[in-house]
Amino acid sequence: MIRSYATGFTITADAIVDLQTHTHLSDGKWSPEALVDYFLQGAFATAAITDHDRVDTMAGIQRIAQDRGFPLLVAAEMTTRWHDSIVDILTFGFENNLSPLEELCDRIYQKQSAISRQVYDHLVKHGYIPRDDETEIAAILAATTSNQTNLLVDLFLKHNPGTQDFSPLREAGYTLCTNPTEAVVEAVHQSGGVALIAHPGRTDGFATFNAALLDQFRAEIPIDGIEAYYPRHTPEQVALYKHYADQHQWLISAGSDSHGPGKPPIKYRASQCAALLARLDIQVI
Repeated sequence: MIRSYATGFTITADAIVDLQTHTHLSDGKWSPEALVDYFLQGAFATAAITDHDRVDTMAGIQRIAQDRGFPLLVAAEMTTRWHDSIVDILTFGFENNLSPLEELCDRIYQKQSAISRQVYDHLVKHGYIPRDDETEIAAILAATTSNQTNLLVDLFLKHNPGTQDFSPLREAGYTLCTNPTEAVVEAVHQSGGVALIAHPGRTDGFATFNAALLDQFRAEIPIDGIEAYYPRHTPEQVALYKHYADQHQWLISAGSDSHGPGKPPIKYRASQCAALLARLDIQVI
């Protein structure tokens, strides 16, 4: 088993946890080593590194945590599309079989890389980038799926400073590749894990969930829970998501979405997501 803790692990209700963080293995600034060290220094009882669309790095991250004696959850954040909306899905506890999620990650990485190459070639051909520099496109193709789009925009702005016209990117076929939400949830269930809606209250390009939209989502997708506690959620949103989860026996998660030291992990209480932790073989007493 690649997991860094044994079955029967227990923590107290007031123990500190954070179940959504990211490293430079996706789009963060933390190294896995530095982030695990931060958890240890901050007296976190457990935590999750949820890099975007990365399952291939899981064994290495778990070894880092195990070598340091830190119980790190097996987790990832998957970029999905539900109808016409982006819905990020937090996946936990899929250590028994990485293959179903890994196949989905690889599929969209290959598609995104082909699109990135296509967009880059278009920008060079039409003079938006002055020359064909293989080091520039190689750096983009080395990035994870969700970060390639960001790096393409950065490169476009580097060569076209101050522009507000991004139509050349769209004309070139610029888009973010995603997996269908139902495919991700099915894959994590095949692996014995659970799937939760990430940051359901965000309004910046993601589906923003109210009770009616949650009803529709629940009717279509066999989701296991929701990230009720998130730094951008209003108190009213937190109350809504907690109530909805309780009403429908959903698991509740709590995550900072830390991507680097400038926005460090948040000290949530284990009691806030006790049912989820129990599902992952961590008992909250």
